[in-house]
Amino acid sequence: MKRRDYDAVIVGGGHNGLVNAAYLARAGLDVLVLERRPVLGGAAVTEEVYPGFQYCVCSYVVSLLRPEIIQDLELARHGLEILPLESTFTPLPNGDYLVRWADHDQTRRELYRHSPRDAEAYDEFGKLMLQLAMAVKPILGMAPPDPGSMRPGNLAKMARLGRHFRDLGSEKLAALVKLMTMSSADYLDEWFETEGLKATMAASGIIGTFLGPRSPGTAYVLLHHYMGEIDGAFRAWGFARGGTGAVSEAIASAARSLGAEIRTEASVERILNEGGRAVGVALESGEEIRARLVVSGLDPKRTFLGLLEPDELPSEFVDSIRHFRIRGSSGKVNLALAELPDFTALPGVGPHLRGAMSISPSVEYLERAYDDAKYGEFSRRPYMDIILPSMIDPSMAPPGKHVMSIFVQYAPYALNGGWDDERREAFGDTVIDTLCQYAPNVRDAIIHRQVVTPADMEETFGLTEGNIFHGELSLHQLFFLRPAPAWANYRTPLANLYQCGSGTHPGGGVCGAPGRLAAQQILKEHRP
Repeated sequence: MKRRDYDAVIVGGGHNGLVNAAYLARAGLDVLVLERRPVLGGAAVTEEVYPGFQYCVCSYVVSLLRPEIIQDLELARHGLEILPLESTFTPLPNGDYLVRWADHDQTRRELYRHSPRDAEAYDEFGKLMLQLAMAVKPILGMAPPDPGSMRPGNLAKMARLGRHFRDLGSEKLAALVKLMTMSSADYLDEWFETEGLKATMAASGIIGTFLGPRSPGTAYVLLHHYMGEIDGAFRAWGFARGGTGAVSEAIASAARSLGAEIRTEASVERILNEGGRAVGVALESGEEIRARLVVSGLDPKRTFLGLLEPDELPSEFVDSIRHFRIRGSSGKVNLALAELPDFTALPGVGPHLRGAMSISPSVEYLERAYDDAKYGEFSRRPYMDIILPSMIDPSMAPPGKHVMSIFVQYAPYALNGGWDDERREAFGDTVIDTLCQYAPNVRDAIIHRQVVTPADMEETFGLTEGNIFHGELSLHQLFFLRPAPAWANYRTPLANLYQCGSGTHPGGGVCGAPGRLAAQQILKEHRP
């Protein structure tokens, strides 16, 4: 039997790889996706780790998924349904609480209870952030130009970019520069005085980064998360019915309907290079698959330092990838519960349990959590972003029971002495101890717990150092510097090898933009 060749083989069945496959297949390419795990989605998966309870093992909320992808791939027709998160609830050490609701007037009244000044400033802050999000939005939809290239097409793109920033006007441009360079805490200090409000908002600037709220550059990460958009509403966050794995499954269904082939339990060992061209991949099983194009959805270090030998790439490029900062800082604790948490600050069952719950009482609290990580320890009192998926989608747990998803910072990959079973359980204990300061009944309600460390994320999900963004979203690793100068347009020094993972522009989160933009770049150069 003649061996089949493909137009494109995509390494990794994470959501970006699946998006890339769907767009290439829609254009008529013969596409194969290879995923080493038995389940698709990379870190965007839903798994029944404990009987009857569905865990969003890593990624747990939806907001950054680009609307154009939802529309282009008709993801609603493939089962995607995004349910709203109604609030962000922050219990405070003094027994009080702060809630930001989906309803603007309700949020304003709540903020006024803490600070009339902050209630007034919140409206102005929201308007400015919306304007800045709109200013940055077009950049999310373009392949970065190479400032060092004199090619006409590249120069034209640079000129369009320059006009875009010129048209922002001096006031908005100055605000954007401040946001790109300041710390989230310092930026928010200019607007607000309520500690719980500042800390909960500043936490958006540290998610997935090995930085503290007072570290310069974290204000941009805040904006990155602020650009979440659902049904045209910025800063709207939701939960996919069935968990984040349902997002990946919807994209995979769309890709298959367009003709893409998807294989699981197919681990790629190396990219085949013949004469400076990628010509396919070799699997760990020994099978070789030939293709005109190879697209990697893995992070840059795993792609270029793991699937290729250093002498197959220019030395300066290899050096750039080695210096690419990809330090993992996050952990995850997933719980099966016999009953709902009962927060002492706001007892009983209420709408606050259908949104996010943030353990972020003050900026100092977050900074001290970072201090522990700086010196190689997990935070003794960590920042936690919590949701109860079963309160939003009851199918996630048996009747009367619940699942709790706890995102945790900080949990450094480079832990003193390394991660092992004992340190993993100690980390889980610390998370539960901290949570029980606010909801004491949780400890006795736990039926099962899953603790995921950065080392687990690396081993199980292929995330180098457990970095959820495939590389930090710091200023020197954005736009035309992501992941390396001159190679931010999804192409690579090896001909016919492309990247489409979160280590490329515009970065991490379940957004799909890297997969889509990479497909557009590929189709410019390789029409069917």
